[in-house]
Amino acid sequence: MSSSETSATPLLVLRKITAILDAFSLAQPELSLAEIRSSTGIPHSTVQRLVANMVQEGILDRHGDRYRVGVRMAHWAAPATQGLDFLELLTPVLRRLRDELGETACIFRESQGKRVCIALAETRRMLRRAVSVGEIMPLHVGAAGRVLLAWNPEVAERVYRSGLASLTDQTITDAASLEESVAKARADGFAITTGERVSGASGISAPIFGPQGELFGALTVMGPALRMPFDVCASWVEQVLAAAEEGTRVIGGTIPQ
Repeated sequence: MSSSETSATPLLVLRKITAILDAFSLAQPELSLAEIRSSTGIPHSTVQRLVANMVQEGILDRHGDRYRVGVRMAHWAAPATQGLDFLELLTPVLRRLRDELGETACIFRESQGKRVCIALAETRRMLRRAVSVGEIMPLHVGAAGRVLLAWNPEVAERVYRSGLASLTDQTITDAASLEESVAKARADGFAITTGERVSGASGISAPIFGPQGELFGALTVMGPALRMPFDVCASWVEQVLAAAEEGTRVIGGTIPQ
């Protein structure tokens, strides 16, 4: 074997290990050998050997005939995010989603019973739903509010009891109806709303989770309902969920049990 072939071998192995790890996601945290093989395209014997070695080293954990990313990986991930600004890590995710869908992508967090925009990648189109970093909005309206309530039950209970002001004719002002809508968002893993806070504006939102499985924020795509009617928003669910999952990964987050 030539020296170039010898030096290339470790790199090829690393690529295969990376492909195996990339096969796991928040939507599919556990996989069988067959599913790993199908996702990566790596031959069965190679997958079997590499997965066995990864289990031995704690990179993967085995549960019966299924595998998941090992707890040891969380130990390694912690120093990677130490000292880094989460928003710095999330900005490229927002920009890619903005460029993919063509609409404004932003992140909201809950603060003192309101939702606050903490990061933004604004659409390049002239007709847009104006929003700015630091803008404060009610929690009981909009897709981002729905997500923030869905994974923050204590805040949600306070919001239900606070009285729900009507902002448009689409605003939910009945606590029981809002609670039902929040429960649906949690079950679905995302929320879509149209015209609840501002008439003629739509939004789709999904959760980003932090290192302890806590809700970090709501990743949201928003824009004019003219370009974002419900059926268009529904067709974007996969992209928004993928971006939220990427956001969770880049800040070292984990999906809650």
